[in-house]
Amino acid sequence: MNIIVTGGAGFIGSAVIRYLINHTDHRVINLDKLTYAGNLESLTEVSDSDRYQFEQVDICDAIAIAGVFAKHQPDAIMHLAAESHVDRSITNAGEFIQTNIIGTYTLLEQSRRYFDGLPDDAKARFRFHHVSTDEVYGDLEGTDDLFTETTSYAPSSPYSASKASSDHLVRAWQRTYKLPTVVTNCSNNYGPYHFPEKFIPHMILSALAGKPLPIYGDGNQIRDWLYVEDHARALVKVLLEGEIGETYNIGGHNEKRNIDVVHLLCDLLEELASEQKPSSIARYKDLITFVKDRPGHDLRYAIDASKIDKELGWRPQETFETGLRKTVQWYLDNQHWWSNVLSGHYQLERIGLDS
Repeated sequence: MNIIVTGGAGFIGSAVIRYLINHTDHRVINLDKLTYAGNLESLTEVSDSDRYQFEQVDICDAIAIAGVFAKHQPDAIMHLAAESHVDRSITNAGEFIQTNIIGTYTLLEQSRRYFDGLPDDAKARFRFHHVSTDEVYGDLEGTDDLFTETTSYAPSSPYSASKASSDHLVRAWQRTYKLPTVVTNCSNNYGPYHFPEKFIPHMILSALAGKPLPIYGDGNQIRDWLYVEDHARALVKVLLEGEIGETYNIGGHNEKRNIDVVHLLCDLLEELASEQKPSSIARYKDLITFVKDRPGHDLRYAIDASKIDKELGWRPQETFETGLRKTVQWYLDNQHWWSNVLSGHYQLERIGLDS
């Protein structure tokens, strides 16, 4: 198959592409605008493959997307391109509306036009896989409740509202225009190549630098954590085996309070990076500080992933403890990658100004 992955230079998108190149025979076209969070260094291990190609395209550019479709003749679209940082959505919601709503609409329209022109055998193969988040459901009140595929939407932030909107668009294009779509909603991802502004890498790198580890509110917010490579396997399985028109929730079965995640990270750093600990502190945990909670902060997310287990046979391979250990070790072993991001050097390399 020829598979277009939008947002393929991002955290989850790059994991999907690495999985497709390393574990399947499919051809991959990485379609990415290369905003601040897009980093082609995350694809270094597969970029020389003859089954990988990169197209720098904005998903809001209908003409450019149509050109990519005509050039590569895709059998499937995996749509991961999105603005995804909640704090950024609070301060600049417009970018989220543009990319997550207008961009998804543009991609759907170009996919529909392309699909309508395909012969019947190619139509039978074609899939549009929209990758979304559990944040569209809002938060859970009870300690035993779980998000299911039929949970009502109640987004709390501009980010989650824009993703909820894009989910609705995808389902409308499937029902109205018969575009063959599937939707997945995942819990919080973590793992290698995660952009440093996100919670877990931010805590790791701040601790190594001897900077405060800021915890919103009391740190009792609960998230279900999913190792990104487990997620990549699930996404490919849904693309290839999922039923058209269906939604699949993907979770890690790892509910943790934010404060407990930071304590686990500090314990791992004591074990794996004791020699790198700043001399100004006795323990990494001494860096923990509590800050004012952000507006509209959801208290608890938790995914019921039984459907994808029962129907497609997927379940996570990593526990939170094994995945977190791999993650911490990866950041310790790959300073070149994250130091390039923190310095902005990775962006200069794109335009040949890295000398």
